[in-house]
Amino acid sequence: MSSSSLSRRAVVGAALSGAAVLAASGPARAAGRVPAPRPVHRPVPAAPSTPPAPPAPPLNVPALRAAIGDLEHPQLTAAQLRVSGSAGRWYGTAGVADRDTGRAVRAHDTFRIGSITKVFVATVVLQLAAEGRVAVESPIQRRLPGLLPAGFPPITVLQLLNHTSGLPDEKGAPDLSTPEAVARHRYDRWTPRQLVALLPQGPMKFTPGRKQEYRGINYVLLALLIERLTGRPYGEVVADRILRPLGLRHTCVPGNDPRIHGPHVHGYLKMTDGTLLDITDFDQSAAWGEGEMISTTGDLDRFLTALFSGELLPSRELDRMFTLPPEEVRMLDGTPARYAAGLQTVTVNGITFWGKTGERFGYASAMVATRDQQRRAVLSFNPVRRDATQVQATLRIANALTKP
Repeated sequence: MSSSSLSRRAVVGAALSGAAVLAASGPARAAGRVPAPRPVHRPVPAAPSTPPAPPAPPLNVPALRAAIGDLEHPQLTAAQLRVSGSAGRWYGTAGVADRDTGRAVRAHDTFRIGSITKVFVATVVLQLAAEGRVAVESPIQRRLPGLLPAGFPPITVLQLLNHTSGLPDEKGAPDLSTPEAVARHRYDRWTPRQLVALLPQGPMKFTPGRKQEYRGINYVLLALLIERLTGRPYGEVVADRILRPLGLRHTCVPGNDPRIHGPHVHGYLKMTDGTLLDITDFDQSAAWGEGEMISTTGDLDRFLTALFSGELLPSRELDRMFTLPPEEVRMLDGTPARYAAGLQTVTVNGITFWGKTGERFGYASAMVATRDQQRRAVLSFNPVRRDATQVQATLRIANALTKP
Protein backbone atom coordinates (compact mmCIF):
# COMPACT_ATOMS: atom_id res chain seq x y z
CA MET A 1 0.00 0.00 0.00
CA SER A 2 1.05 3.65 0.00
CA SER A 3 3.54 4.93 2.55
CA SER A 4 0.77 6.82 4.35
CA SER A 5 -1.28 3.63 4.65
CA LEU A 6 1.74 1.72 5.88
CA SER A 7 2.51 4.28 8.55
CA ARG A 8 -1.04 4.06 9.86
CA ARG A 9 -0.66 0.30 10.19
CA ALA A 10 2.17 0.75 12.70
CA VAL A 11 0.48 3.27 15.02
CA VAL A 12 -0.03 0.84 17.91
CA GLY A 13 3.47 -0.60 17.64
CA ALA A 14 4.99 2.85 17.57
CA ALA A 15 2.92 3.81 20.59
CA LEU A 16 4.31 0.99 22.69
CA SER A 17 7.84 1.44 21.45
CA GLY A 18 7.93 5.21 21.78
CA ALA A 19 6.61 5.04 25.31
CA ALA A 20 9.38 3.04 26.87
CA VAL A 21 13.05 2.23 26.92
CA LEU A 22 13.57 -0.44 24.30
CA ALA A 23 15.00 -3.81 25.26
CA ALA A 24 18.59 -4.72 24.62
CA SER A 25 19.58 -7.27 22.02
CA GLY A 26 18.30 -10.80 22.58
CA PRO A 27 20.21 -14.09 22.53
CA ALA A 28 22.88 -14.62 19.91
CA ARG A 29 21.63 -15.91 16.59
CA ALA A 30 21.61 -19.67 16.29
CA ALA A 31 23.61 -21.07 13.39
CA GLY A 32 22.85 -24.00 11.11
CA ARG A 33 19.71 -26.02 10.47
CA VAL A 34 17.74 -28.06 12.92
CA PRO A 35 17.73 -31.68 11.74
CA ALA A 36 14.46 -32.75 13.38
CA PRO A 37 11.30 -31.23 11.87
CA ARG A 38 9.09 -32.01 14.84
CA PRO A 39 8.21 -29.29 17.36
CA VAL A 40 9.74 -29.51 20.81
CA HIS A 41 7.18 -30.19 23.56
CA ARG A 42 9.02 -28.79 26.55
CA PRO A 43 9.67 -25.32 27.95
CA VAL A 44 12.47 -23.42 26.25
CA PRO A 45 14.40 -21.23 28.72
CA ALA A 46 15.98 -17.94 27.79
CA ALA A 47 19.55 -18.18 26.58
CA PRO A 48 22.18 -18.24 29.36
CA SER A 49 23.49 -14.83 28.25
CA THR A 50 20.14 -13.23 29.02
CA PRO A 51 20.16 -11.56 32.47
CA PRO A 52 17.52 -12.79 34.91
CA ALA A 53 14.21 -11.03 34.39
CA PRO A 54 12.89 -8.92 37.26
CA PRO A 55 9.78 -10.34 38.88
CA ALA A 56 6.52 -9.13 37.45
CA PRO A 57 4.63 -6.92 39.92
CA PRO A 58 1.44 -8.16 41.54
CA LEU A 59 -1.64 -7.56 39.47
CA ASN A 60 -3.27 -4.21 40.20
CA VAL A 61 -6.84 -5.09 39.28
CA PRO A 62 -8.34 -1.66 40.02
CA ALA A 63 -5.73 -0.07 37.73
CA LEU A 64 -6.40 -2.62 35.00
CA ARG A 65 -10.13 -2.11 35.26
CA ALA A 66 -9.74 1.67 35.11
CA ALA A 67 -7.33 1.45 32.17
CA ILE A 68 -9.71 -0.45 29.92
CA GLY A 69 -12.77 1.34 31.29
CA ASP A 70 -11.72 4.73 29.96
CA LEU A 71 -13.50 4.81 26.61
CA GLU A 72 -13.06 8.54 26.05
CA HIS A 73 -9.26 9.01 25.83
CA PRO A 74 -9.30 8.26 22.94
CA GLN A 75 -12.85 7.46 21.92
CA LEU A 76 -13.33 3.68 21.96
CA THR A 77 -16.45 1.58 21.53
CA ALA A 78 -15.08 -1.45 23.39
CA ALA A 79 -12.01 -2.87 25.08
CA GLN A 80 -10.98 -6.20 26.56
CA LEU A 81 -7.84 -7.38 28.30
CA ARG A 82 -6.72 -10.89 29.24
CA VAL A 83 -3.78 -11.14 31.64
CA SER A 84 -2.23 -14.51 32.42
CA GLY A 85 1.06 -16.13 33.36
CA SER A 86 2.68 -17.31 36.57
CA ALA A 87 2.36 -13.85 38.20
CA GLY A 88 -1.44 -13.73 38.06
CA ARG A 89 -4.52 -13.86 35.86
CA TRP A 90 -7.36 -11.43 35.11
CA TYR A 91 -9.87 -10.75 32.35
CA GLY A 92 -12.01 -7.67 31.93
CA THR A 93 -14.11 -5.88 29.34
CA ALA A 94 -15.63 -2.46 28.76
CA GLY A 95 -18.00 -0.97 26.21
CA VAL A 96 -20.24 -2.82 23.81
CA ALA A 97 -19.60 -5.38 21.09
CA ASP A 98 -22.50 -4.04 19.03
CA ARG A 99 -23.80 -0.48 19.31
CA ASP A 100 -27.11 -1.38 17.68
CA THR A 101 -28.02 -4.00 20.28
CA GLY A 102 -25.96 -2.74 23.21
CA ARG A 103 -24.55 -6.24 23.77
CA ALA A 104 -21.54 -6.31 26.07
CA VAL A 105 -18.22 -7.81 25.01
CA ARG A 106 -17.82 -11.51 25.83
CA ALA A 107 -14.68 -13.62 26.17
CA HIS A 108 -15.27 -15.65 22.99
CA ASP A 109 -16.07 -12.67 20.79
CA THR A 110 -13.72 -12.53 17.82
CA PHE A 111 -12.03 -9.44 16.41
CA ARG A 112 -9.59 -8.51 13.65
CA ILE A 113 -6.02 -8.92 14.90
CA GLY A 114 -4.21 -7.03 12.12
CA SER A 115 -0.44 -7.44 12.17
CA ILE A 116 -0.47 -10.13 14.85
CA THR A 117 -1.01 -12.23 11.72
CA LYS A 118 2.71 -11.75 11.08
CA VAL A 119 3.62 -13.92 14.09
CA PHE A 120 1.67 -16.85 12.61
CA VAL A 121 3.38 -16.35 9.24
CA ALA A 122 6.83 -16.05 10.82
CA THR A 123 6.23 -19.21 12.86
CA VAL A 124 5.40 -21.22 9.75
CA VAL A 125 8.40 -19.84 7.84
CA LEU A 126 10.69 -20.79 10.73
CA GLN A 127 9.11 -24.25 10.91
CA LEU A 128 9.91 -24.71 7.23
CA ALA A 129 13.45 -23.49 7.89
CA ALA A 130 13.80 -25.97 10.74
CA GLU A 131 12.73 -28.74 8.35
CA GLY A 132 15.46 -27.74 5.90
CA ARG A 133 13.00 -26.55 3.25
CA VAL A 134 14.40 -23.02 3.13
CA ALA A 135 17.48 -21.30 4.54
CA VAL A 136 16.74 -17.98 6.21
CA GLU A 137 19.98 -16.52 4.80
CA SER A 138 18.96 -17.36 1.21
CA PRO A 139 17.65 -14.57 -1.07
CA ILE A 140 13.89 -14.43 -1.49
CA GLN A 141 14.52 -13.84 -5.20
CA ARG A 142 15.81 -17.41 -5.46
CA ARG A 143 12.48 -18.80 -4.18
CA LEU A 144 10.20 -16.26 -5.88
CA PRO A 145 12.00 -15.61 -9.17
CA GLY A 146 10.79 -12.72 -11.30
CA LEU A 147 8.50 -11.31 -8.62
CA LEU A 148 10.65 -8.41 -7.43
CA PRO A 149 12.23 -5.90 -9.83
CA ALA A 150 15.38 -7.27 -11.41
CA GLY A 151 17.49 -4.36 -10.19
CA PHE A 152 16.90 -5.06 -6.50
CA PRO A 153 19.84 -6.44 -4.51
CA PRO A 154 19.48 -9.88 -2.86
CA ILE A 155 17.07 -9.74 0.09
CA THR A 156 17.21 -12.68 2.48
CA VAL A 157 14.28 -14.43 4.13
CA LEU A 158 15.64 -13.28 7.50
CA GLN A 159 15.73 -9.65 6.32
CA LEU A 160 12.03 -9.93 5.47
CA LEU A 161 11.31 -11.53 8.84
CA ASN A 162 13.05 -8.79 10.84
CA HIS A 163 12.13 -5.82 8.62
CA THR A 164 15.64 -5.02 7.41
CA SER A 165 14.80 -5.54 3.72
CA GLY A 166 15.15 -1.89 2.64
CA LEU A 167 12.33 -2.20 0.11
CA PRO A 168 11.10 1.12 -1.39
CA ASP A 169 7.68 2.51 -0.57
CA GLU A 170 4.81 1.18 -2.64
CA LYS A 171 3.21 3.49 -5.19
CA GLY A 172 -0.28 3.64 -6.65
CA ALA A 173 -2.52 2.41 -3.84
CA PRO A 174 -5.79 4.27 -3.14
CA ASP A 175 -5.58 7.31 -0.88
CA LEU A 176 -7.23 6.35 2.43
CA SER A 177 -6.56 9.62 4.22
CA THR A 178 -10.24 10.34 4.99
CA PRO A 179 -12.84 8.09 6.62
CA GLU A 180 -15.09 8.53 3.60
CA ALA A 181 -12.31 7.20 1.34
CA VAL A 182 -11.83 4.22 3.64
CA ALA A 183 -15.55 3.46 3.40
CA ARG A 184 -15.49 3.71 -0.40
CA HIS A 185 -12.60 1.26 -0.70
CA ARG A 186 -13.61 -1.22 2.01
CA TYR A 187 -14.62 -3.90 -0.51
CA ASP A 188 -11.66 -3.49 -2.87
CA ARG A 189 -10.20 -6.86 -3.84
CA TRP A 190 -6.44 -7.34 -4.13
CA THR A 191 -4.25 -10.27 -5.05
CA PRO A 192 -0.86 -10.73 -3.37
CA ARG A 193 0.92 -10.17 -6.66
CA GLN A 194 -0.95 -6.91 -7.15
CA LEU A 195 0.33 -5.81 -3.74
CA VAL A 196 3.91 -6.69 -4.68
CA ALA A 197 3.48 -4.91 -8.03
CA LEU A 198 3.01 -1.65 -6.10
CA LEU A 199 6.75 -1.72 -5.39
CA PRO A 200 8.55 0.66 -7.78
CA GLN A 201 11.74 -0.28 -9.62
CA GLY A 202 13.75 1.57 -6.98
CA PRO A 203 15.73 3.01 -5.41
CA MET A 204 15.96 0.89 -2.26
CA LYS A 205 15.36 2.71 1.02
CA PHE A 206 18.67 1.33 2.30
CA THR A 207 21.02 -1.57 1.70
CA PRO A 208 19.32 -4.74 2.97
CA GLY A 209 20.44 -5.58 6.48
CA ARG A 210 21.84 -2.10 7.27
CA LYS A 211 18.75 -0.50 8.87
CA GLN A 212 15.30 -1.48 10.10
CA GLU A 213 11.90 -0.24 8.95
CA TYR A 214 8.63 -1.94 9.77
CA ARG A 215 6.97 -2.87 6.46
CA GLY A 216 3.90 -4.97 5.77
CA ILE A 217 5.05 -5.93 2.27
CA ASN A 218 7.80 -8.04 3.85
CA TYR A 219 5.17 -10.44 5.14
CA VAL A 220 3.19 -10.49 1.92
CA LEU A 221 6.38 -11.89 0.37
CA LEU A 222 6.82 -14.36 3.23
CA ALA A 223 3.26 -15.65 2.83
CA LEU A 224 3.97 -16.11 -0.90
CA LEU A 225 7.10 -18.01 0.11
CA ILE A 226 5.00 -20.37 2.24
CA GLU A 227 2.76 -21.00 -0.75
CA ARG A 228 5.73 -21.64 -3.04
CA LEU A 229 7.34 -24.09 -0.59
CA THR A 230 4.15 -26.00 0.26
CA GLY A 231 2.08 -25.68 -2.92
CA ARG A 232 -0.94 -24.65 -0.83
CA PRO A 233 -2.62 -21.39 0.25
CA TYR A 234 -0.73 -19.97 3.19
CA GLY A 235 -3.93 -19.80 5.28
CA GLU A 236 -4.42 -23.56 4.94
CA VAL A 237 -0.83 -24.11 6.02
CA VAL A 238 -1.29 -21.87 9.07
CA ALA A 239 -4.44 -23.80 9.97
CA ASP A 240 -2.78 -27.21 9.58
CA ARG A 241 0.40 -26.33 11.44
CA ILE A 242 -0.89 -24.03 14.18
CA LEU A 243 -4.64 -23.51 14.48
CA ARG A 244 -5.84 -27.11 14.51
CA PRO A 245 -2.97 -28.60 16.56
CA LEU A 246 -3.46 -25.96 19.27
CA GLY A 247 -7.25 -26.09 19.17
CA LEU A 248 -7.60 -22.42 18.20
CA ARG A 249 -11.22 -22.85 17.16
CA HIS A 250 -12.02 -19.14 17.10
CA THR A 251 -9.06 -18.12 14.92
CA CYS A 252 -9.19 -18.02 11.14
CA VAL A 253 -7.62 -16.66 7.97
CA PRO A 254 -10.67 -15.13 6.24
CA GLY A 255 -9.32 -14.87 2.71
CA ASN A 256 -11.70 -12.90 0.51
CA ASP A 257 -14.63 -13.08 2.94
CA PRO A 258 -15.25 -9.52 4.23
CA ARG A 259 -17.46 -10.66 7.11
CA ILE A 260 -16.68 -11.85 10.63
CA HIS A 261 -18.88 -14.87 11.34
CA GLY A 262 -20.21 -15.86 14.74
CA PRO A 263 -20.19 -13.68 17.87
CA HIS A 264 -17.76 -10.82 17.36
CA VAL A 265 -16.89 -7.29 18.35
CA HIS A 266 -17.92 -4.69 15.80
CA GLY A 267 -15.50 -2.01 14.66
CA TYR A 268 -16.58 1.56 13.98
CA LEU A 269 -15.10 4.49 12.10
CA LYS A 270 -15.80 8.13 12.92
CA MET A 271 -16.82 9.99 9.81
CA THR A 272 -16.10 13.64 9.06
CA ASP A 273 -19.59 14.66 10.25
CA GLY A 274 -19.01 12.91 13.61
CA THR A 275 -21.26 9.89 13.00
CA LEU A 276 -19.94 6.37 13.56
CA LEU A 277 -19.97 3.95 10.64
CA ASP A 278 -19.95 0.22 11.34
CA ILE A 279 -16.78 -0.79 9.47
CA THR A 280 -16.76 -4.45 10.59
CA ASP A 281 -17.37 -5.85 7.12
CA PHE A 282 -14.16 -5.14 5.24
CA ASP A 283 -12.30 -7.06 2.53
CA GLN A 284 -8.92 -7.84 4.08
CA SER A 285 -7.15 -8.86 0.87
CA ALA A 286 -5.15 -5.61 0.96
CA ALA A 287 -3.59 -6.89 4.20
CA TRP A 288 -3.40 -10.61 3.33
CA GLY A 289 -0.38 -12.33 4.93
CA GLU A 290 0.59 -9.22 6.85
CA GLY A 291 -2.65 -8.56 8.72
CA GLU A 292 -5.87 -10.33 7.75
CA MET A 293 -6.52 -12.81 10.57
CA ILE A 294 -9.36 -12.96 13.11
CA SER A 295 -9.06 -14.35 16.65
CA THR A 296 -9.98 -14.00 20.35
CA THR A 297 -8.00 -13.05 23.43
CA GLY A 298 -8.17 -16.66 24.64
CA ASP A 299 -6.87 -18.14 21.40
CA LEU A 300 -4.05 -15.60 21.19
CA ASP A 301 -3.04 -16.37 24.77
CA ARG A 302 -2.93 -20.08 23.92
CA PHE A 303 -0.86 -19.37 20.80
CA LEU A 304 1.57 -17.17 22.70
CA THR A 305 1.94 -19.77 25.45
CA ALA A 306 2.63 -22.56 22.97
CA LEU A 307 5.09 -20.45 21.00
CA PHE A 308 7.12 -19.28 23.99
CA SER A 309 7.04 -22.78 25.54
CA GLY A 310 8.63 -24.40 22.49
CA GLU A 311 5.60 -26.34 21.29
CA LEU A 312 5.79 -24.88 17.77
CA LEU A 313 9.51 -24.37 17.06
CA PRO A 314 12.78 -26.07 17.96
CA SER A 315 14.82 -23.93 20.33
CA ARG A 316 17.34 -22.67 17.78
CA GLU A 317 14.59 -21.41 15.49
CA LEU A 318 12.60 -20.00 18.40
CA ASP A 319 15.68 -18.02 19.47
CA ARG A 320 15.53 -16.16 16.15
CA MET A 321 12.22 -14.67 17.25
CA PHE A 322 14.01 -13.14 20.26
CA THR A 323 17.16 -12.08 18.41
CA LEU A 324 17.36 -8.45 17.32
CA PRO A 325 19.64 -7.37 14.47
CA PRO A 326 23.21 -6.35 15.37
CA GLU A 327 23.51 -3.26 17.55
CA GLU A 328 24.65 -1.06 14.66
CA VAL A 329 21.35 -1.70 12.84
CA ARG A 330 18.97 1.10 13.83
CA MET A 331 15.47 2.17 12.93
CA LEU A 332 15.25 4.91 10.30
CA ASP A 333 14.79 7.51 13.06
CA GLY A 334 17.99 6.36 14.75
CA THR A 335 16.38 4.54 17.67
CA PRO A 336 17.47 0.96 18.47
CA ALA A 337 16.07 -1.87 16.37
CA ARG A 338 13.01 -3.43 18.01
CA TYR A 339 11.91 -6.17 15.60
CA ALA A 340 13.26 -9.72 15.58
CA ALA A 341 12.10 -12.53 13.29
CA GLY A 342 8.36 -12.15 13.86
CA LEU A 343 8.28 -10.56 17.31
CA GLN A 344 8.86 -7.02 18.51
CA THR A 345 10.15 -6.01 21.93
CA VAL A 346 9.52 -3.18 24.35
CA THR A 347 10.39 -2.47 27.97
CA VAL A 348 7.76 -0.73 30.10
CA ASN A 349 8.56 0.25 33.70
CA GLY A 350 11.48 -2.18 33.73
CA ILE A 351 9.47 -5.15 32.39
CA THR A 352 10.58 -6.42 28.97
CA PHE A 353 7.87 -7.84 26.75
CA TRP A 354 8.05 -9.68 23.44
CA GLY A 355 5.08 -9.99 21.14
CA LYS A 356 3.22 -8.12 18.43
CA THR A 357 0.70 -5.35 17.96
CA GLY A 358 -1.91 -5.11 15.25
CA GLU A 359 -4.55 -2.83 13.82
CA ARG A 360 -7.20 -2.61 11.17
CA PHE A 361 -9.85 0.07 10.75
CA GLY A 362 -12.02 -0.13 13.87
CA TYR A 363 -9.67 -2.55 15.65
CA ALA A 364 -6.41 -2.40 17.61
CA SER A 365 -4.74 -5.24 19.48
CA ALA A 366 -1.59 -6.44 21.19
CA MET A 367 -0.24 -9.85 22.23
CA VAL A 368 2.80 -9.68 24.53
CA ALA A 369 4.59 -11.67 27.22
CA THR A 370 7.78 -11.71 29.21
CA ARG A 371 9.98 -14.46 27.86
CA ASP A 372 9.69 -16.43 31.10
CA GLN A 373 5.89 -16.01 30.88
CA GLN A 374 5.53 -14.49 34.31
CA ARG A 375 3.18 -12.07 32.59
CA ARG A 376 1.26 -12.49 29.37
CA ALA A 377 -1.31 -10.04 28.10
CA VAL A 378 -3.68 -9.94 25.14
CA LEU A 379 -5.41 -6.66 24.51
CA SER A 380 -8.11 -5.69 22.04
CA PHE A 381 -9.73 -2.28 21.81
CA ASN A 382 -11.84 -0.51 19.23
CA PRO A 383 -10.79 3.06 18.41
CA VAL A 384 -13.04 5.06 16.12
CA ARG A 385 -10.02 6.82 14.62
CA ARG A 386 -6.94 5.15 13.23
CA ASP A 387 -4.29 7.64 14.20
CA ALA A 388 -1.80 8.60 16.91
CA THR A 389 -4.55 9.11 19.51
CA GLN A 390 -4.43 5.33 20.03
CA VAL A 391 -1.21 5.98 21.97
CA GLN A 392 -3.28 7.08 24.95
CA ALA A 393 -5.05 3.76 25.36
CA THR A 394 -1.96 1.70 24.68
CA LEU A 395 0.17 3.53 27.23
CA ARG A 396 -2.54 3.55 29.87
CA ILE A 397 -2.97 -0.21 29.68
CA ALA A 398 0.78 -0.89 29.44
CA ASN A 399 1.37 1.10 32.62
CA ALA A 400 -1.42 -0.72 34.42
CA LEU A 401 0.18 -4.04 33.46
CA THR A 402 3.60 -3.15 34.83
CA LYS A 403 2.98 -1.12 37.97
CA PRO A 404 1.94 -2.75 41.28
